[in-house]
Amino acid sequence: MASVIDNKLGVMASKVASVLAVIMTIACILWNIDAPTRMGVAVLTEQYMALQLGLAICIVFLISGFKRAEPDGVSSPGIIDICLAIIGLCVLLYAAAYYAELLSEQAYRPPILTLIGSVVVILVLEGVRRRSGWALFFIVSVFFTYALFAHKVPGPLIGREMSPVKLVQYVGFDPSAVFSTPLAVGTIIVLLFVFFGQLLFAAGGGAFFTDLAMAATGRTRGGSAKISVIASALFGSISGSAVSNVVTTGVITIPLMRRGGYSKTDAGAIEAIASTGGQLTPPIMGAAAFLMAEFLDISYMTVAAAAVIPAMLYYISIFLQVDLIAGRDNITTVDDDLMTVREVLAMGWHFLVPFAVLLGALFWLRRDPADSALMASVAIIAVGFFRKYGEDGLTLTKLLNVFISTGKSMVDLILIVAAAGFVIGILNITGLGFALTLLLVDSIGNNIFLILFVSAFICILLGMGMPTSGVYVLLAALVAPSIVEAGVSPIAAHLFILYFGMMSMITPPIALAAFAAAAITKSNPLDTGLAAMRIGWAAYIIPFIFVCTPALLMDGEWLDIGIAFGKAATGVFAVSVGIVGFLGKKLNVGLRLTFAILGICSLPIALAPATWGHVNLICCALIIPLAFYLITSAKKSPTNSPAPQGTR
Repeated sequence: MASVIDNKLGVMASKVASVLAVIMTIACILWNIDAPTRMGVAVLTEQYMALQLGLAICIVFLISGFKRAEPDGVSSPGIIDICLAIIGLCVLLYAAAYYAELLSEQAYRPPILTLIGSVVVILVLEGVRRRSGWALFFIVSVFFTYALFAHKVPGPLIGREMSPVKLVQYVGFDPSAVFSTPLAVGTIIVLLFVFFGQLLFAAGGGAFFTDLAMAATGRTRGGSAKISVIASALFGSISGSAVSNVVTTGVITIPLMRRGGYSKTDAGAIEAIASTGGQLTPPIMGAAAFLMAEFLDISYMTVAAAAVIPAMLYYISIFLQVDLIAGRDNITTVDDDLMTVREVLAMGWHFLVPFAVLLGALFWLRRDPADSALMASVAIIAVGFFRKYGEDGLTLTKLLNVFISTGKSMVDLILIVAAAGFVIGILNITGLGFALTLLLVDSIGNNIFLILFVSAFICILLGMGMPTSGVYVLLAALVAPSIVEAGVSPIAAHLFILYFGMMSMITPPIALAAFAAAAITKSNPLDTGLAAMRIGWAAYIIPFIFVCTPALLMDGEWLDIGIAFGKAATGVFAVSVGIVGFLGKKLNVGLRLTFAILGICSLPIALAPATWGHVNLICCALIIPLAFYLITSAKKSPTNSPAPQGTR
């Protein structure tokens, strides 16, 4: 009897959560078309954010029980969970309705603000624990503990004394804390891009991109891995989540790679590193790019332009390595009956329309990201209802499901950025942000490379086990100011922390993307993570290169940009050859070391700008003829080709 009641309760809670998810998505659309203003109603941004946070809290407690959610993200709630969901929604609806009046009374610390702040802090932290695990929960809890005892901390990290009442009122209500930039970006901009992505997949865009990648590279050497690289780059840029990208594209690409001859470990590693890079790739770059633009107070176009060349180098390295591994191990082309690129485009050309609208609105019309995403979403609906891709196309039922899935998929992000807002608030009110920057700079001195190495380690450490947006927001508040203080440009500093924050996804011991891929390949997770580090080696070097060479961030004359890119690409090629040990034929240890050393010396890391620039050019001049000689000699000596291998 009890189980029957629990089942009915779970079904009812799920239905209510679906309705709230639809409301969340519709509210975002209405906000971005200025519906309140058009109706003559003045609504503060904080009021809108309070509504969205209340909906997110309510949804998470309706679909997630006390224990961590199941792999599908849903578990049955109990009576207490439902009560917490109702309390969270009601309290935040009240805060939304009376926000202006409550803000004017904040200086007098009324009890109602203590109640609101306490409910927000407790329910957001518990929601984060349920949906994202203990890592972020623990980090945020450490900051709360510091805030309560900051005045007793010895040394340079001493902070202002803070009572529990003042603390919860500030972090759980103030526009500089929970209702600050991260939550605004998440609920106003990112939500619409998630809606855009969900519409695209519902209309068949996911199948289109996979088929396009297969048609473009499936018939080439190592085509199965190249399909993974291209498809994961396209998916990852939209989805903004390395793990979800792995499980979405990996179920198709990993079996293809295994059939082609890639080992379990390499197949999982290639999928993990390719999926992680999607969040670093313009034009969309997941959610992080929009957060970065707001933090730096620059246009999204500036962020996307700066990220282009680093992303190109990243994928050049991966693409080269999967091709060279295929040559070394005699890995075959995809054995499926593939369509041609022309056939794929003939079936799915209409998916190019919303992307043209999106890019045109962003970079030509100079519309803000939210408006651009909304225009592109309308374009998908327009083409999706009137044209199918195979059996896939939009219907009214699918459209309704898109509204539901968008709201539910945003729950985790909204809670994460709200928790990040707590950290930002604590850094501001205690002075810890300034103290951390001062401590790091004073401890290390003016050695920019030492500061970068320490910052890279901190970024990977803090990023382990955390979702993308949470990683970036925390690092932007904790680490980026120290790098900027050392003399690095703000955009280079923020891209630096984004890269190393993302590398936590493939860096053991907690390499979420690599472990997700290992679950599909049924390989050893640690070995898969180490293989992902090997294949993704360039991602650990590229941030140091663009910090030292601003031309790689599109900062400078076109000639300087072209020369810097040429040096970096040549270096990436040579090091990749040295790592894989193949270029037309298998290379001995001496040749591998030669390529690796020449490649490293070709990278434009300006230790001594004048001298190092000459070294770069000399090494590039040596790499090109050496590579040409090896390739041509291998073609003349077919006996050097490796013997065919089966699937390992």
